[in-house]
Amino acid sequence: MNADEADLILAARGIKKSFGRVEALRGADFDVRRGEVVALMGDNGAGKSTLVKVLSGVHSADEGLVTLDGHEVAFGSPEEAREAGIETVYQDLALADTLDSAANLFLGRELRRPGVLGRIGVLDKRRMRQEAREAFESLQVTVRSEHDAVGNLSGGQRQGIAVCRAATWAKHVLFLDEPTAALGVRQTENVLDLIRRVRDRGISVVLISHSLPEVMRVADRIEVFRLGRRIGQFITADVSAEDVVAAITGAKDMVQFEEGQAL
Repeated sequence: MNADEADLILAARGIKKSFGRVEALRGADFDVRRGEVVALMGDNGAGKSTLVKVLSGVHSADEGLVTLDGHEVAFGSPEEAREAGIETVYQDLALADTLDSAANLFLGRELRRPGVLGRIGVLDKRRMRQEAREAFESLQVTVRSEHDAVGNLSGGQRQGIAVCRAATWAKHVLFLDEPTAALGVRQTENVLDLIRRVRDRGISVVLISHSLPEVMRVADRIEVFRLGRRIGQFITADVSAEDVVAAITGAKDMVQFEEGQAL
């Protein structure tokens, strides 16, 4: 195993996925390195969402290989992916609007009271609220009130809770699907800062986004998909926005870069 391979936490090779006659992925490759933010970009229909769903256990690949921390994996469900340390936040956030922030943080992972009360299903709400406060503080997520139903919170606060929940349980990789969609300028800044803080905790973040300016600011690398396969890899600090756009739109059939710009 060379140094580049040792640095990979999640890798996909030759992934194919079809839905009837539609080829969503045509031998797609994808790399996630340890402790980085990697942006996954491409036009609608490029295969981004299908790839994420394969890597997070929603879909099974027709062909190809996926490795996590150097070991081959094949997730049969999102639950299996989560157990392996992969969390995903989709645009709908999957929050329970009638529950408070602590209950949402532990949604599906509720803590029970010790002893007999726990055995009959009584939840340890006090402990969940304490651990939720610690989780929010560690990632500097501001929640107006821990007792408020999340349905009453702003879009930015809801996004922060969803990301914090995923980051709390993720061991290896966190997928974020358009996390700043429909947010204002200040809320977007808060989410980008949150992404950096998650990365700084050693969790790799895959950012699926159409916003090139945001990607250029927060991502360490960019991988571009077109027509179901990867057609470009970039180190963000060494590439121009124009070259990324050329790869996304197909303005150049085979994007070439000077040494040091592409991986």
